[in-house]
Amino acid sequence: MLIVPLQAVASQAVTVSLGGQLCQLNVYQRAFGLFIDVLVNNSLIIGGVICLNQNLIVRSAYLGFIGDLAFVDTQGTTDPTYTGLGSRYQLGYLSPAEVAALPIVFKNGIS
Repeated sequence: MLIVPLQAVASQAVTVSLGGQLCQLNVYQRAFGLFIDVLVNNSLIIGGVICLNQNLIVRSAYLGFIGDLAFVDTQGTTDPTYTGLGSRYQLGYLSPAEVAALPIVFKNGIS
């Protein structure tokens, strides 16, 4: 798993290469949680997805994203908030092989 560097700010856009894809990740805090948009080569793959602990973000191969993304709480089991980004809450990129090796409970967002 590759950790995507994020800062503890309420709204940010990060450009990074993941699985050979030029990705832009827009991560932003709203009143009801932290959300993410995933773009590849400036095309929206998935948008407005709520970020939950240990829950795959893209999930569907038909969207054309290679691999997947997930937030992990390194100090417990809470869903991420912007104040802990880059420290307590890490955004990880998982390759297709890593996604395939995940237990079913992780793929369904249940830990």
